[in-house]
Amino acid sequence: MTKTVRLGIAGLGTVGGGVLDILAKHAALVMARAGAKIEVTAVSARNKAKNRGHDLSRLTWYDDPVKLAADANIDVFIELMGGDGDPAKAAVELAINAGKHVITANKALLAHHGSALARLAEQKGVALNFEASVAGGIPIIKTIREGLAGNRVGKLFGIMNGTCNYILTKMANEGRSFADVLKEAQALGYAEADPTFDVGGFDTAHKLAVLTSLAFGSEVNLGAIDIEGIEAITLEDIRNASDLGYKIKLLGVAVASEEGIEQRVSPTLVPKGSPVSDTDGVFNAVVVKGDFVGDLMLEGRGAGAHPTASAVLSDIVDIARGNFRPAFGVPAADLRPYKAAPPKAHEGGYYVALELRDKPGAVAAVARVLAEENISIESIVQRGKSEKDAVRATAPFILITHDTVDTAMRAALARIETDGHVASHPRMIRIERL
Repeated sequence: MTKTVRLGIAGLGTVGGGVLDILAKHAALVMARAGAKIEVTAVSARNKAKNRGHDLSRLTWYDDPVKLAADANIDVFIELMGGDGDPAKAAVELAINAGKHVITANKALLAHHGSALARLAEQKGVALNFEASVAGGIPIIKTIREGLAGNRVGKLFGIMNGTCNYILTKMANEGRSFADVLKEAQALGYAEADPTFDVGGFDTAHKLAVLTSLAFGSEVNLGAIDIEGIEAITLEDIRNASDLGYKIKLLGVAVASEEGIEQRVSPTLVPKGSPVSDTDGVFNAVVVKGDFVGDLMLEGRGAGAHPTASAVLSDIVDIARGNFRPAFGVPAADLRPYKAAPPKAHEGGYYVALELRDKPGAVAAVARVLAEENISIESIVQRGKSEKDAVRATAPFILITHDTVDTAMRAALARIETDGHVASHPRMIRIERL
């Protein structure tokens, strides 16, 4: 007789509804692949009266997701509520302690508590699966944890937030300002009313923290990530980058070396024609560099009901098959303490935009400061003055540096800003040569 795997779903929003859609449409297919009947037996959400397009009358309803987690009639607790605290955290912990397998799409929960939850799951002998937590329908978790098990990963990076990628793509292709495109993204549902979590880089940071632990076998450390969002990117920056042969993308980057691990989220210039540069709109792309496989890139829809729900279904099938893996690739007890690389870690080129005061010696003064900090200039763009520049008696001055270290760049720009030759705060964007 075919066994039945009973699911309890906490959260019936976009992703939860998508899970119900897939199970309704592909019940026979999922059963054949899982070797078991997959059955939703209980659910929890904020509004019981809301029409979700599915008959939920035969399911046990819980207003409290923590009570759902304790239901003796479920085998797998699926947490799709979000948030790094309660009720998500309390419900997941209770489910694990009750001996239930857990599936979550909650990157915030994992970024803050992933190591502890992994240890608890292993102690209780249950699975903690989270394919849907990073990059929607892209199977990046299993790729790193299982597909690249024979490789040592030295670096991973990628576009992990569709909202930011949509905004930067529209700015570049249509010549529109950040504020204008953000309003459109909000109207289309790509950005929240308060978009800070996305455009500030925090969503990408949560995802990066999870991937870093998987890739390098270290404990999750969200606090170690240097985070910068896209709010300060101007249309002029995008045009300048294009003239110099680059596009601007918000990248999450993690690098491991003998000195430690570097994690950063920031707007980044990437060369035109590189695979990541061609990932536009709401799509995500993640590149993993393995010592034997080389560069591997996965691209696809990074959010949305059905792509993300598809990732949840893959975790359900694994559990039904009895295919359990340590949450972060190695037993939680073997996750190494996180060791941060020294502050100077990033070494590469930089884009710098300056608003120079239009007076003799300004360019020479900038060049002198850069030389004294051992920074050499690769290329320069000097545009004609705009009406605003003429009124302010300033001139735009754009440069690309040869490879240098972050500490040297910051020291140089601090000196330039205070020497009286610039009229505004210098803008600096990292370059990834890829």
